[in-house]
Amino acid sequence: MEKSHLETQWSSIVGLALDKGLISSLDDKVNNYMPPIQPYAALMNTNQNPMAVKDFIYPFATEHNKKITWDHLLRQTSDWEGELWGKPDWADRPTENSAEWLTRKRNEPGTTYKYNDTRVNALALAMTTVWHKSLPEVLRENIMQPIGATNTWTWAGYQSSWIVLDGKPVQSVSGGGHFGGGMFINAYDMARFGLLTLHKGNWQGKQLLSASWFKKATTPTSVNPEYGFMNYFLNTDKKLYPSAPASAYAHLGNGTNMIYVDEVNELVVVVRWIEGDSIGEFLKKLLAALPAKK
Repeated sequence: MEKSHLETQWSSIVGLALDKGLISSLDDKVNNYMPPIQPYAALMNTNQNPMAVKDFIYPFATEHNKKITWDHLLRQTSDWEGELWGKPDWADRPTENSAEWLTRKRNEPGTTYKYNDTRVNALALAMTTVWHKSLPEVLRENIMQPIGATNTWTWAGYQSSWIVLDGKPVQSVSGGGHFGGGMFINAYDMARFGLLTLHKGNWQGKQLLSASWFKKATTPTSVNPEYGFMNYFLNTDKKLYPSAPASAYAHLGNGTNMIYVDEVNELVVVVRWIEGDSIGEFLKKLLAALPAKK
């Protein structure tokens, strides 16, 4: 099975947590929900002096990271700082000026957008501790099984991203595939997920995610109007796809793999491995081929 990114699962899992009361508000500080994290590798490394092993990590405990909310992480505006699972924040799409990688001034959360896999991983870790179980298990039980997805999809992290949670080893899975890991899923299951978002969380009469969540997810981010929650790429002012309705959006992943969702035309379209700059022309031809509405 070919790899396909479906980062929209991140926002769905946060939405489920909000619906179930596991988090109170998207404006809450993430650090207030975080226990000390014990990496599993620290327990397994018997070659080190036990006194030298760093038993716990605190991903949101710096003065900057304490300001970060769930909303900031969902909108990729957190500017989270640090290293997680051996991957520093600056390593994903670094600037050309290497002298700034470790020294630049941090932007206030909410003021600057940057898609960054290390920060997606920080959200994954935070959500894992909120749910007290692996996120693939959460997704399977609450979304994928109810929508009739196959058992062929998988969602992986890194060898280094295992933690001890409630006395058991649990893998904190990764987001995009810039450092490896991520989701492997077939086109039919992608389409099912697109249908779920098209119907605002309703699947055959059962509300799996609250409709209000999808209104939030498709609300433009102030510093990037073409982005909502992870991973809703919006067609605000028809800038992303001029031929498509302004209300249409896409779940995009590296490749490019795309789930195009269009409520106006009642369309869900899955496209695999298309060049990013060809999507606009593809949608133009697709929409032009639709029968005229009566």
